[in-house]
Amino acid sequence: MTAQQRFLLLLILVGGIATVLGLVSKRARFVPYPVVLALAGVLVGLLPGTPLPHIGADILLVAFVPGLVFEAALTLDLAEFRRRLLPVGLLVTVGVALTVVLIGALTHLLVGFSWADGMLIGAILAATDPIAVVTLLRRVAAPAGLSAILEGESLLNDGTGVAAFSAVLGTIVSGSPSATDAIVRFLELTAGGTVVGLAVGFVGLALLRFADDAQLEILATLVIAYGSYLVADIFHASGIVAVVVAGIVVARYGAAFGRLHGPQLLGFWNLIAFVLNAMLFILVGAALPASQLVPVAGLVIATFVIMLVTRALPVYGLLAIAAIRAPPIPWPWRHLTWWAGLRGALAVALALSVAATPGVDSRVSVVAYGVVLLSLFVQGGLIVPVTRALRVEPAA
Repeated sequence: MTAQQRFLLLLILVGGIATVLGLVSKRARFVPYPVVLALAGVLVGLLPGTPLPHIGADILLVAFVPGLVFEAALTLDLAEFRRRLLPVGLLVTVGVALTVVLIGALTHLLVGFSWADGMLIGAILAATDPIAVVTLLRRVAAPAGLSAILEGESLLNDGTGVAAFSAVLGTIVSGSPSATDAIVRFLELTAGGTVVGLAVGFVGLALLRFADDAQLEILATLVIAYGSYLVADIFHASGIVAVVVAGIVVARYGAAFGRLHGPQLLGFWNLIAFVLNAMLFILVGAALPASQLVPVAGLVIATFVIMLVTRALPVYGLLAIAAIRAPPIPWPWRHLTWWAGLRGALAVALALSVAATPGVDSRVSVVAYGVVLLSLFVQGGLIVPVTRALRVEPAA
């Protein structure tokens, strides 16, 4: 079978599985779509003959993440996001830093990883996943204010989390891990990604002034989404930060041209997000053979518990601080913000990227991958009953 035939077979197989499971998920309203897809990926990966390839981190990052992150930024409720900017800002800055340090320290002290490897696991798991979070929020029809907090956090900490990961990994690879070096690298990556995102976003908007039909607008937004990631990568800045910033720029200023945000443009991006989601979560489930998780199952469970516990401090602490100056944040929203901090495709991509990195414990990638699966299955699988138990009222 030629490479082209294998690729087509992969598309047909994944698309067919996603379609069938989508119908199952619609029938079983309490089971979110990403959870069903990831579980299917794990099961398919166990079949003999490896029907699905074990996708690499570079493909996850380049092919899937920019499009999905851009779509989430494009459809963000900016008016509500501005009202919730203070809690979101605290969660994506102080919250990410606290998560890295707390997970790193506890995995060192309780699980046995070195300080450097513990901090690397913390950086991999620091960011909640916008792809999983946004999909689940749309499923439970969360209130606008809660959606703005969770979507804004997952979008922005996606960028700061990846920057933190790159900074920690860079200081480990350098041979002399240093907190100061990691902080400097983090600031450089974040600032660089922000500058690139602003530049590409506004250049793209300038080109959109001359777009006179929906097809050109769609093509231009595709170029903005993937071009911002590419340019940032070329300049060794954070590609995810660049995509998030470019998406928010287009969402904020694009409507001024009178054509953006039309039904055709948003319909295209909704379709792209659905297709990429369907393929992505199946491939995430099959990213590593599940048999590799068995020897480190205890480490995976312990790290997952640490991740859940450490999320409580930034969520409850920072939201309490934000509530002093920002609009009120009901307690049920705070509880759901804690529980809905899923890790997903981005964390898998980061975990896979360090699988064979010199100086990094070989267990880091497998443990982090296992934690992501537990996060999807446990947190994602229970998101609907938790929402109901908390009596979080759906959006009107």
